[in-house]
Amino acid sequence: MGEVVQMHFTTVDYVIFVLLLVASAGIGLFYAFSGGRQRTTQEFLLADRSMSCLPVSLSLLATFQSAVAILGAPSEVYAFGTQYWFLGCSYFLGLLIPAHVFIPIFYRLRLSSAYEYLELRFNKMVRICGTATFIFQMVIYMGVVLYAPALALNAVTGFDLWGAVLAMGLVCTLYTALGGLKAVIWTDVFQTVVMFAGQLAVIVVGANQAGGIVEVWRKAVNGSRIAGLDLNPDPLERHTFWTLGVGGVFLMLALYGVNQAQVQRYLSSRTEKEAVMSCYVVFPCQQIVLCLGCLMGLVMFARYGEDSPLDKGYVKSNDQMVLYFVMDVFRDLPGLPGLFVACLFSGALSTISSAFNSLATVTMEDLIKPHFPNMTEARATLLSKGLALAYGLVCLAMAYVASIMGSVLQAAFSIFGMVGGPLLGLFCLGIFFPWANSVGAVVGLAAGLAMAFWVGIGSFVMRMSRPPPGPQLNATALPLFHNMTTTVLSSLVTSPTAKPRPTGVEALYTLSYMWYSAHNSATVVVVGLLVSLITGPMKERELTPGTVFPVLGTLLFFLPERYKEKLCCITPLALKVAHTLRFLSSLHHTMVPSLLSSLFCSPQKSAVSLTKWPRRTATGRPAARRTRPRRTRSWRATELRRRTRTWTHRLHTQSRRRPYDPRSTHTLCPELLVDPVTLVKY
Repeated sequence: MGEVVQMHFTTVDYVIFVLLLVASAGIGLFYAFSGGRQRTTQEFLLADRSMSCLPVSLSLLATFQSAVAILGAPSEVYAFGTQYWFLGCSYFLGLLIPAHVFIPIFYRLRLSSAYEYLELRFNKMVRICGTATFIFQMVIYMGVVLYAPALALNAVTGFDLWGAVLAMGLVCTLYTALGGLKAVIWTDVFQTVVMFAGQLAVIVVGANQAGGIVEVWRKAVNGSRIAGLDLNPDPLERHTFWTLGVGGVFLMLALYGVNQAQVQRYLSSRTEKEAVMSCYVVFPCQQIVLCLGCLMGLVMFARYGEDSPLDKGYVKSNDQMVLYFVMDVFRDLPGLPGLFVACLFSGALSTISSAFNSLATVTMEDLIKPHFPNMTEARATLLSKGLALAYGLVCLAMAYVASIMGSVLQAAFSIFGMVGGPLLGLFCLGIFFPWANSVGAVVGLAAGLAMAFWVGIGSFVMRMSRPPPGPQLNATALPLFHNMTTTVLSSLVTSPTAKPRPTGVEALYTLSYMWYSAHNSATVVVVGLLVSLITGPMKERELTPGTVFPVLGTLLFFLPERYKEKLCCITPLALKVAHTLRFLSSLHHTMVPSLLSSLFCSPQKSAVSLTKWPRRTATGRPAARRTRPRRTRSWRATELRRRTRTWTHRLHTQSRRRPYDPRSTHTLCPELLVDPVTLVKY
């Protein structure tokens, strides 16, 4: 096994890398000293709710298209084949559900922080728990995202490690703290273009050197890197259609549904319709990014075949293989390695800047403003900029911690996935289950986090104690569609030489990482519902309007309103079930008919409808553009008559106590100061 090979940058490569940093900083400075100049918290944290669909869509794409994904996807395809491409099947539901469930709720409530919803739905304690969990998740993750690509670049090219870390961290902190969310979004747009350009350059040049795209495909087929449709339902299998296509839906929901970095971009849109459209625009863009990553992995295989640079000792880990491949392909093309490095660090910058801005938002809106409600806008804006700057310094500190973590580095990456699932479960508990209460939410979140860390840490320890798995592909190549039946059936049959199936706790540790989000969110929902039923479910009249999604009303759209109301009597049934659970030992024989009859009873009239969206929100802020109630002429007439009757009754009551004084009429009843013509008009 040879020594690690280092290749070096030319002057042109360094110039391109510096231009990326200068352009990113320039965008931040432009929005810091132009337009609104970020004078209010709404301008700084929400871009004054003035962003259009296209920049929001590209920013959504770039936020979690980090350097880790750019380095990891091609290495995954090189080692295990194109089975990873089926992750694209999860993007449809993973973006459709946020567009039509989460965005309408968050946007119509006119929130600034996603965790403000938790207080409206439950109470302040649930909001604080959700905020603290998110801060822990992002602080750990952003330091690793900053350090990991710099470490890979240093190992392959000799690029100064801490020079790259400090340059990225300081530039990202500068344009985030000065330009706010608007600068972050437009910088993401620029960095997305750079990412596409870098990946396309590598694919075009690499495929040309391998003999063309047809030759790349032929070598991939002969090398069993074109995987068929694996319908094995075993959740312990690392990658199958079900783990990627179904388990990936919950992973996408955790990212695009409830993560503050993405919710903040939805809320920055001009209208709810544009926020929804941004999800539809992201879908094809995500498919393109996924195809580019898979194609780059196939080009790598066409160049190296089974003689992996990792096996030869040219690199130390899979994360370094893509950079080694880029430096090898662009050896005689100065400037192009710098373009790909700019692409790589664009992914890191977009993720880190989004983390800074979202952390500043939740800290300001969820932890500071509730305790200082009379804070002026100027002071709140200045404090928000200071928070973004402080989190930038924390990111640099976490990068240093990541440098001394060693083998625990991979565990730090897993924390993002382990925490995202319970947060998704917490929001789903509040949005889809109207009888869930605050006690169930807190206990469910604690149970979900405990389960997530137990399974995640146990899986990491077990993986470190075993050798890494080899490619899960047959040695004989099968055509992709011709022998599809053979491919599917062979994956469902257990080989006599296969390893014994894990049982008990070991089976839980070997669960595919793609199921982590679904497993952890389901834990929160199940525990939260049970605790809510035992402690007393929340009644419909206690719900805040606009915080519950009308699930049955949406699914039964074809029924008349009166039938939907009868079928949606969820809360009375939940009350009966809770009563049964609490008094199971003394269950009376008349309880069973009462429980069954609640299925057919129409619920009492309440302030919250479970079949349709409310017309008014409950945050005290102006309603969203699509839901603002129109005050018509008839409404004004009715309101004027109501006030007139009220004050006339008050005057009549007071006249019984003392002699009538006409001079006190206008003092007691200012609403009667109305022109008689106005009364006749109505």
